Amino acid sequence: MAHPVASTSTPALERTHPGLALGRLARRPESGSFLGMVAVLLFFGVFGGSSFMSAAGAASWLNIASEIGIIALPIGLLMIAGELDISVGAVIPAASLTAAIVSGHYGLPDWLGITAALGLGLAVGFINGLFVTKTTIPSLIITIGTMFGTMGLTLGLTVKIAGSTGVSLVPDPLTKEILGDYLDGMFQVTILWWVVLIAGLFWLLHVSPIGNWIYALGGDKESARNVGIPTKRLTIGLFMLSGFSAAFVGVSEVMVYQSAQVLAGQSFIFNSIMCVVIGGVLLTGGFGSIVGIVFGTLTFSIVNQGIYFTSLDPNVGSIIIGALLLIAVLTNDTFRQLALSYSSKRGGQS
Repeated sequence: MAHPVASTSTPALERTHPGLALGRLARRPESGSFLGMVAVLLFFGVFGGSSFMSAAGAASWLNIASEIGIIALPIGLLMIAGELDISVGAVIPAASLTAAIVSGHYGLPDWLGITAALGLGLAVGFINGLFVTKTTIPSLIITIGTMFGTMGLTLGLTVKIAGSTGVSLVPDPLTKEILGDYLDGMFQVTILWWVVLIAGLFWLLHVSPIGNWIYALGGDKESARNVGIPTKRLTIGLFMLSGFSAAFVGVSEVMVYQSAQVLAGQSFIFNSIMCVVIGGVLLTGGFGSIVGIVFGTLTFSIVNQGIYFTSLDPNVGSIIIGALLLIAVLTNDTFRQLALSYSSKRGGQS
């Protein structure tokens, strides 16, 4: 398990002393993000009226959450491991255009365009991870470099091949249904893919031994290497997961909108990082959870879309998100210290 198991006396103690259970819950990484999500949900539920609480209203922010969430989850794992990936903002349009050029411009099967696009994401992730593990340059600088490199290649090759900065693609019915359809005419099928990724990465971080490796990598890379954790392979794998997820979102977007543009995807860079930080992940690494990242993504998406259901100035939404981000940065370390003090007390009692 990726988290220590409580002693057998702990559950009984918590049943007789409910305050202990609440205290333990308050020390979880996702506690602050959950409270923030409930607060913004109640706020827009009151000021957004029945339209916000309707199925269509929920679809507006769930659709946004699913696309950002698919990228935020692997970004969150990287940040827990003490790294950062900025290149996702370039991988999204690169993957969209790769699929559109292969299957739209050249008329090859959709599966071939999708494979090429996802392969591109894996390749960029591999290059990022390789440079991070082979050099002492911070991952922020490396991924900024690969971002601009990918953007330049995407623009140059797209104009050279297609003669414009945009390429259209009309997917076949099966591909459209799997990657670009709407459930009940409102909910993007991407939501289901997000749920699948949540389940898979929850297992990876909180159940499998790899989860302990990721936390250890973010806590102290040298110590993690000294105890036998394959830090280089793990780092490269996390960057490849990030690149693959960004490429998947790019493929999904071109299937939904049937068009790919060179300048798409830039907003995902900081939006995904904000979701992760609001979700309780420390900027310094070593602390965070999948559930918290999901709460942070939902919080961001509710504010991002909920503001349009109210009579407030849309710019207020940016103010709320900015405030949530600052509060998260200020309180995340506090939750970590609480968790550490709780673990120390339990260790002393056992």
